[in-house]
Amino acid sequence: MTASTTVARTVTDVLQPRNVLLAGMLGIGFAAAGNWTGILWGLLGALCAGIVPAAYIEWERKRGTWGDRHVVDRKKRAPIFFVILGSIGAGSVVMILGQAPRGILVAMLALWAMTVVLLAVNTAWKISVDSAVASAVVALLAVVHSPWWLISYAVTAAVCWSRVALKYHTVAQTAAGATLGAATAAALLIL
Repeated sequence: MTASTTVARTVTDVLQPRNVLLAGMLGIGFAAAGNWTGILWGLLGALCAGIVPAAYIEWERKRGTWGDRHVVDRKKRAPIFFVILGSIGAGSVVMILGQAPRGILVAMLALWAMTVVLLAVNTAWKISVDSAVASAVVALLAVVHSPWWLISYAVTAAVCWSRVALKYHTVAQTAAGATLGAATAAALLIL
């Protein structure tokens, strides 16, 4: 294994969607509420958008369905998207019933809509979910906190690079994912 491959593996593992969503949703929740209660809403968002889907992937991996969390065969990815949609949907219902701050709820709905598009695109082409999530979180943080967060697109670029370097995706697949992720922030800007 080359040094470049080792770095790419580290980047893709550390900045996997579960981790990016955990950090990002906490920040989005805090900004939405303006106090510590937003962190609890952000934690719920991270649980539903990132942790539950990651646990499902790990469960299927242990059953032998997939070799690892990357699910390189596009045709085997649909169940993951349905778990994500169900989990985000359930979390959104809890947020509505619990009168969560509008910003965190809109972020959840934006992630849900992004997942619908990821699922639709994935039926014909393997778009990068990792790149989409990294980009969406940066864009959403920029909307709820400050445009200075856009500097964090360096993190998204690192995710895109790592996915290509490890041959999980092409440049076009990571660029499409990152573009879709950025578009999810449009829901917050519009609303």
